[in-house]
Amino acid sequence: MNLVRHAAILAASLSFGLAGPALAQEDPMTPGEYMQVAMVTIDDGHYLDYAKFLSGYWRAQEDFMKAQGWITSYEILSNNNKRPGEPDIYLVERMKSLPDAAESVRRDQIMRDKMKMTTAQMEAASGERAKFRHVTGSSLMQVMNFK
Repeated sequence: MNLVRHAAILAASLSFGLAGPALAQEDPMTPGEYMQVAMVTIDDGHYLDYAKFLSGYWRAQEDFMKAQGWITSYEILSNNNKRPGEPDIYLVERMKSLPDAAESVRRDQIMRDKMKMTTAQMEAASGERAKFRHVTGSSLMQVMNFK
């Protein structure tokens, strides 16, 4: 019963903002930029096919997003000592903040205009790549910096 009462008092104090500032002052970390990481496997015999896509279309897209200020950087990481079930490569994008829904729609249109492709064409191209490359997952992480 005493534990429940303490939890109720803590919840009430947090809802009134009494404990929030004190807890924030104690936190030695501050949130930094976001990292979007896509995990990709490539079928045997198709590394060069995918590398050509990455060095062409994907790189142009990433460079454009960086020039727009939508991302701060990007990179490709190779998983050289891959274990069963792990991806071959990681595609990493870093950004200062995440766009809201309206901004995402606006950016998508700008990107389609820049790349001179319709949504249908982009989907078809992705389908062609899906014959030999497989996105096995993605993660959205945030860097935590020391104060």
